[in-house]
Amino acid sequence: MSLATQIKIGNKTVDVPVTTMDQIINFFSPASGQERFKIRAQMAMSGGYSAADKSRRANQSPTRRETDADGTILPDLRTLREESQNMLRNSAIAVGAVKTNITKVVGTGLKVKPQISREALNLSDDAADGWERAAEREFLLATDTREIDAERQLTFSLLQALVLLKTLEDGDVFTNLTRFNRPGSPYSLKLQLVEAARVLNKDGQPDNSQFAAGVEKDATGAPVAYHVCNQHPGGLRYTARKNLSWTRLPAFGKVTGAPLVLHHFDKTRPGQTRGVPYLTPVLEIIKQLGRYTDAEVMAAVVSGMLSVFITNESGDPGNVLTPNPDTAAADSTDTGIELGYGSVIGLLPGEKVESVNPGRPNPAFDPFVTALCRQIGVALEIPFELLVKHFTASYSAARAALLEAWAYFNRRRHWLVTSFCQPVYEAIITEAVATGRLKAPGFFSDPAIRRAYLGTVWIGDAPGQIDPLKEINAAEKRMALNLTTHSEECTALPNGGCDWEAKFPQLVKEKRMMLAAGLDDAKALPTPVDVPADDEGEEP
Repeated sequence: MSLATQIKIGNKTVDVPVTTMDQIINFFSPASGQERFKIRAQMAMSGGYSAADKSRRANQSPTRRETDADGTILPDLRTLREESQNMLRNSAIAVGAVKTNITKVVGTGLKVKPQISREALNLSDDAADGWERAAEREFLLATDTREIDAERQLTFSLLQALVLLKTLEDGDVFTNLTRFNRPGSPYSLKLQLVEAARVLNKDGQPDNSQFAAGVEKDATGAPVAYHVCNQHPGGLRYTARKNLSWTRLPAFGKVTGAPLVLHHFDKTRPGQTRGVPYLTPVLEIIKQLGRYTDAEVMAAVVSGMLSVFITNESGDPGNVLTPNPDTAAADSTDTGIELGYGSVIGLLPGEKVESVNPGRPNPAFDPFVTALCRQIGVALEIPFELLVKHFTASYSAARAALLEAWAYFNRRRHWLVTSFCQPVYEAIITEAVATGRLKAPGFFSDPAIRRAYLGTVWIGDAPGQIDPLKEINAAEKRMALNLTTHSEECTALPNGGCDWEAKFPQLVKEKRMMLAAGLDDAKALPTPVDVPADDEGEEP
């Protein structure tokens, strides 16, 4: 029968087997033997991971517990939204991070290029090109106007920016694909954006498995409908709280299954019903950084003034506010004494003047703020240089930072396309086919054919170029090796890129005009020159 000893760790008692080695160590050093038992008991309690060792003080927080996505998010969601909105009103770092997302992800707007499956539809190249151009014209007819907005204020490109902004700020936003006719607009589809705070359970009812934060779900967890309050619950300007009402918006059509409401949020866990603000991981850091910045600014302002205190032995403040009438005293005001140019304050017996020097500016301010901004950039996937718009490193370092940022921006752009842009495009093209503005045989009879007609590529603003000459030389070599096309390289140009097919007729026209005038534009162009890379801090 093996021996065992009981070791108490916290509120638990653990049986630790006693080996022959334990007996020898206990004989010569009972204290060492007892410590050995204690360590083995802790290992038995916590397994092989020190991060799960409950005997460690860092792992004894009572607030840590495992729960599902909604149990983690929904109780704190309103507070997170309020804090995020406050930061976007008052914090330069928060505003910069969110606006950088909007500028880089949306920019001047994501533009659609229809790309139907020619093989699946058995169309010739000319027929497919013609259908794609017609589909693009119809989409622009519906969206390149304020009529696409239910509030008649924004075009589709500006709605993209608003959807991304509210998703980052509040965690999610909703688009109601409502339909009604207006004079002068051939399409009935209208986009009505609904703020996150308006989607909530009716009359403040508690969440359950069927209703969670205004989202009605079925047994599989899929959304069935969204319950929208008639106004923002935080701005009861037009009606009393008792007059609030809710509208139930079905999530999908009963017959077609097409989406009727788009819910835009970044889903990070299975079973997650609502999204969290983009700034959530760094809200506390940004808040404290703002307070620290305000304190340093105030200290610097004070240090720029001559702060004077008049002290006396009695501590009576009455004499301090009364200048000596026998000397050239400073002007006396209702609030105290103001120093003037070359003025001398007369002091009463027992009084003396002491000045205060706050010692500002603080030399540690910039390194500390820089360190915090680096942490914020890591959490938000924005490199520090881009977050603070300050590039002082070499060409290679700056380009690496931009490439890292664009990996994130492209992922966010893909999210915006799949969550907002593509569903809107599909709804408009479906209406165009249903009303006869586009001819698409088999569109409603076969889902595969409908999918073949709805293929697209979405193009957004390209990254900037640090050294345009290097970028052009690289593009020339890629095309020479048949790795890319003229259209792809034209799209990759900064400032929104360009449509090479749209430019081609103009290029042909200019070429013919130059040849007719006896000019050879090919000879007039300079030969590209290879420029060696500068890696170590040299200016590009």
